[in-house]
Amino acid sequence: MWINLPNAWIAVINIIGIPLCHLALAWWSTRLPDQLFKRPLPLNNHQGSTRYEKLLHVRRWKKLLPDAAPWFKGFAKGKLESTELQYLQTFIGETRRGELSHWLQMATLSLFIIWTPYPWSLIILVYAVLSNAPCIINLRYIRLRITTLIHKKYS
Repeated sequence: MWINLPNAWIAVINIIGIPLCHLALAWWSTRLPDQLFKRPLPLNNHQGSTRYEKLLHVRRWKKLLPDAAPWFKGFAKGKLESTELQYLQTFIGETRRGELSHWLQMATLSLFIIWTPYPWSLIILVYAVLSNAPCIINLRYIRLRITTLIHKKYS
């Protein structure tokens, strides 16, 4: 703890600030220009998505994750709506956008340890990782699967 605050203030800041950070960064990331997330299609790596399935069992738990993008009029990533190339490329860009949002959320939440005393600061760090890492893993898994689909269908 680098900033000494009364416990009541710490509780209020964390209870309000943590959800607010999640929502604010999710909203902000939906407003970023699409061009930031357009890159050349990566090489086909079918083994990558298979590793995610075998090691992390992503298919079992990915349905449990929320997709906040539609709350802010962003691109819904809950299911594949089309197999048209343009849609699939947009979907890949949106997985990059979502991943950026979750990395930023993890980093921002980690700043809450500045005023939060131990052991609560440790709990916040664990929460920052556990609330964002599954989303990052899922977005990478989806991107690998869509890349494989594009290579199979359009190459």
